[in-house]
Amino acid sequence: MPETCPAPVGVFDSGVGGLSVLRHLRALLPAEDFLYVADSGYAPYGPRPEQEIVARSVAIAEFLLQRGAKALVVACNTATAAAVTELRQRHATIPIVAMEPGVKPAVTATRRNVVGVLATAGTLESARFYALVNRYAGAVEMLTQPCPGLVERIEAGFLDDVETRDLLQGYLDPLLARGADVIVLGCTHYPFLSTLITELAGPAVTVVDTGPAVARELKRRLEQNQLLRAGGSGREYFWTSGPLAQSLEVIARLWGADAEVASLPSASCVLAACAAD
Repeated sequence: MPETCPAPVGVFDSGVGGLSVLRHLRALLPAEDFLYVADSGYAPYGPRPEQEIVARSVAIAEFLLQRGAKALVVACNTATAAAVTELRQRHATIPIVAMEPGVKPAVTATRRNVVGVLATAGTLESARFYALVNRYAGAVEMLTQPCPGLVERIEAGFLDDVETRDLLQGYLDPLLARGADVIVLGCTHYPFLSTLITELAGPAVTVVDTGPAVARELKRRLEQNQLLRAGGSGREYFWTSGPLAQSLEVIARLWGADAEVASLPSASCVLAACAAD
């Protein structure tokens, strides 16, 4: 193994939500190159059948590995719940870092022993989430709130309009009414609404985002496997399976105006073969 590895890290999400994770990866690992796939043409993953989410995740992982990715970050809670086991079986020789809702830090942070979890139905209904709650919740009451429509608002770039505010308020109110003093962001899209969540829920409510923990874990795994890139300033490369013009606009808003975005070549042999598995 070389002491420094210039190969990039692959990151993917059902859409632009994983950019909230990517910003923490970039902050902690400034020398690394990142390849990011927004599967916006299939967002949100939450209501899709598990088999379809697995197929998309496997296909995108192959796409990133073909482009030299030395590690993968599954920057999507729903994809983690459905597909990370399959990905790790297929690619056992590379680090694969995945998401999970921040139940453990939320349990530590709550003063009232009541925690609310905002997530997609796919995440909240998964065996991985139930195992997480059973492992860490203890006497803390975990209130779960699926948020249909919220990912679509973020994918469209509507972060603070009246419809998004009303939708989010409707999801927060039942949690706050039952005494939740910690809100877990169980979808990587939701950190883009964290300021709005604090405004609507009040400053006494703690908002938990697991992005920083994922960045720390990726760094640890790269160090462990002698895969860190030493020196230099890394770059980001973006692909989308959604409408290119819309993705360009939203990624430019969430990441930066200089972001260059290409269409994901969904007709390629690898993607077609994986999607058929």
